[in-house]
Amino acid sequence: MHNELGIIAYAPDLVDNDERPLAIVRAMERTFPGLRLEWTFSDEGQIVPLPQRDVWVNQRTEERPGPPLICNGRDDGDMVTLWGSRTPALIAPGGMDQADFHVDLPHNAAGVAAAPAVLEAVAEAARAYWGECTPFDAAVDIARQTQNLPAKLEPPPRGLPVLKGPRFLHSPEIPQCLGWLCYWSAASARIIGFPDPARDAELLSRARRTASSGWVVQLTDEPLDLDRPDHLDALKRAYERFPEIGGRSAR
Repeated sequence: MHNELGIIAYAPDLVDNDERPLAIVRAMERTFPGLRLEWTFSDEGQIVPLPQRDVWVNQRTEERPGPPLICNGRDDGDMVTLWGSRTPALIAPGGMDQADFHVDLPHNAAGVAAAPAVLEAVAEAARAYWGECTPFDAAVDIARQTQNLPAKLEPPPRGLPVLKGPRFLHSPEIPQCLGWLCYWSAASARIIGFPDPARDAELLSRARRTASSGWVVQLTDEPLDLDRPDHLDALKRAYERFPEIGGRSAR
């Protein structure tokens, strides 16, 4: 996959008999036309079918706390994948275990068109605090904004602001960063102060409300490309607008 669109949704930790992993799979299939997530990878890296897909998705162990990797069986550049992990309380926001759901979409016309609906579907089914979707190349620079160590080793690229690591955030509802597409639960939106009709007219023109009263907000019309000055400026403006993101607010 070339510069795939990566989605991450951050949610409360999974519990026994949790139905969210399967709900996420089904929500993705509803929102991405023609998608069937019915394959995985063997230990040898071969794509293999899952005849008992629904049962398999809900299987978890201590070594594999989230849903195992599942895909659409394509190896031609149109692969879609989903997998889950856990952020332990020791390094998670608010000191609580957290479930992280990861999706990769192809960066092509179909993937770009489906991305807002897929992000919304995954985040809502996961009951996520917040989430984002960003092309891989831009996500690398955004990841370099996070300062996980007390000593600042090097400044973030492109003049982007320094963000605090997850364990330095006092609540899991505080978004850790921005992305091309941002999912903010109702609680996250309240924390960052979105929307303010007087200040957020441009963002609201590319935003939609979700069934749970959260928001999906799109920073730029096209997928975020930080080599484009207008896209970089849009990202910087959004960080200036929402200082709570990444724990930068003094409040």
